[in-house]
Amino acid sequence: MSTILNTNGAELEIPAIHPDASGMFYVITADWNPRITHALRDGAIDVLLKGGVKPDHIRSVAVPGTVELVNAAAVAMKSQKMDEELRSLKTEAVIVIGCVIRGDTPHFDYVCQIAADGVAELNARGEAPVIFGVLTVNNEQQALDRAGGSLGNKGSEAAAAAITMANFPHTL
Repeated sequence: MSTILNTNGAELEIPAIHPDASGMFYVITADWNPRITHALRDGAIDVLLKGGVKPDHIRSVAVPGTVELVNAAAVAMKSQKMDEELRSLKTEAVIVIGCVIRGDTPHFDYVCQIAADGVAELNARGEAPVIFGVLTVNNEQQALDRAGGSLGNKGSEAAAAAITMANFPHTL
């Protein structure tokens, strides 16, 4: 089994997808800070594939910024039910990926709060797990360290969490 470096410096095993968890995985990425968010997205998709998710069961879409991630996650879950091609496939998990870097104004706090509260609300609905792959950092170097740098890739960790949560109902 493959492993990834997590941000605590330890190796994290990539879980294998349960055979009954054969639905869709959505990776929704904010295009703000693309150098960072695209590296996180690529790490997430790589782990989903290594975990055994079929390539055609992964949908990667982009939104302008971190605030828009919540709406896009809700729409992804709803559109899956309306899309004839996907109707027979359950949404296994949604991973939202973004990066908010602290600045000189309170904007950072608002964006982080909106994203965190929105993901919590979606998770409370229980339709599908929504994995919070949003970096909230003080500077760009902290983000780079967590987007494939010295502290691993939080996108990879988010994908491992998505697989674990997709497997969860099948372990009860």
